[in-house]
Amino acid sequence: MGNLATPLNIQKLQTALHAKAKENPSFRFYALYDKLYRADVLQYAYACCKANQGAAGVDGKRFEDIEAYGLERWLGELAQELRKETYEPEAIRRVYIPKPNGKLRPLGIATIRDRVAVTAAVLVLGAIFEADLPAEQYGYRAERSALDAVRQVHSLLNTGHTQIVDADLSEYYETIPHSELLQSVARRIVDRRVLHLIKMWITAPVEDTDERGNKKRTTRNRDEKCGLPQGSPLSPLLSNLYMRRFVLGWKRLGYEQRFGGSIVTYADDLVICCKRGADEALAQMRQIMQRLRLTVNEEKTHICSVPGEYFNFLGYQFGRFYSTKAGKAYLGTRPSKKSVSRLITSIHERTAHRTCLLDAEELVQDLNRMLRGWANYFKLGPVSKAYRAVDQYTTTRVRRWLRHKHKVRNRGNSCYSDEYLYETLGLVRLSVLTRNLPWAKA
Repeated sequence: MGNLATPLNIQKLQTALHAKAKENPSFRFYALYDKLYRADVLQYAYACCKANQGAAGVDGKRFEDIEAYGLERWLGELAQELRKETYEPEAIRRVYIPKPNGKLRPLGIATIRDRVAVTAAVLVLGAIFEADLPAEQYGYRAERSALDAVRQVHSLLNTGHTQIVDADLSEYYETIPHSELLQSVARRIVDRRVLHLIKMWITAPVEDTDERGNKKRTTRNRDEKCGLPQGSPLSPLLSNLYMRRFVLGWKRLGYEQRFGGSIVTYADDLVICCKRGADEALAQMRQIMQRLRLTVNEEKTHICSVPGEYFNFLGYQFGRFYSTKAGKAYLGTRPSKKSVSRLITSIHERTAHRTCLLDAEELVQDLNRMLRGWANYFKLGPVSKAYRAVDQYTTTRVRRWLRHKHKVRNRGNSCYSDEYLYETLGLVRLSVLTRNLPWAKA
């Protein structure tokens, strides 16, 4: 749960639940509800929500308001509602945030009260379901990351799994069917009060506000009996649980053996790396998804044969590359063109004329945070070329920004030299970072 250290007593609870689930795959948990309103669990759940910050929900209450009211008293009242089973979630406030492709992504903002209750449930349930998730799933798991998934695909390519089913699901979160999902939960959790809570959370109404400020509530998830609330702390856990059905189905039907087909999935991003028969593997994948009532996005799903072709997964491009020193061919990864292009767009936006009211130091700090974060993820394979391109674009944009801010008419190279940008202002230079990445110098 973020970067907060989990308190020892909660670690003990999670370890006990995880150990029980791991040791007995058919064990069903009957008495979990009382763990959700334990004072220490709710306190830690609140700390996790506060660390993630986030805006107020439909009730308008912010963290400051809760603390002014009295945190202990507020948590006590929430615990009492849960204990007496009078707790009911409020509507989720929907806002729209821009996606890199110019479209808008809907994001649900629950009230802090509901976020804390949901997080408490995730702290308890997550430990149980983590024991059941297969190795093929990398998303939203404590010991796994997107980079681990990238490394696994790279490893599979180098062990002969070069026929790739690059799959995409249409609106995965919005289409997960509730009845099948709740069956997956009930396979482990028999406590009816916990199941009732989960059902309330995934069918909560959504409140939209139009341009005139009019509010409108809809109950799409409840009416269509499918979909998870975007932005809820519970959604990653439940989406993993449902994707587990696909991974297990694929193995039980013998397709892993038949096609030498290993799945690597991160949330709803999915590739199947096959040794043979990728065409048939794709057909079988479609059938399983259909049985799971999920929709394959045919436009974005395709077969790719490496080394003749390239494919993208989790921001990286996979395929055949050549060593700049020896000219030798190898199967590897590099940041995809789209990933570099997205970063360039973000740099462009942050150095637009409208940001000229900032101090140069503030701008550089903001850029540095973004550049370090990007390089922290894009550090596998030959990254030098991408890093140099980003460095060049960043210095050009910062120079332009400084000229505009200080109304300098010339090109600014003499006033704002590389030395000034890097040494005086402290701008991060990505190409220098590759010195610490022995595998990135190709």
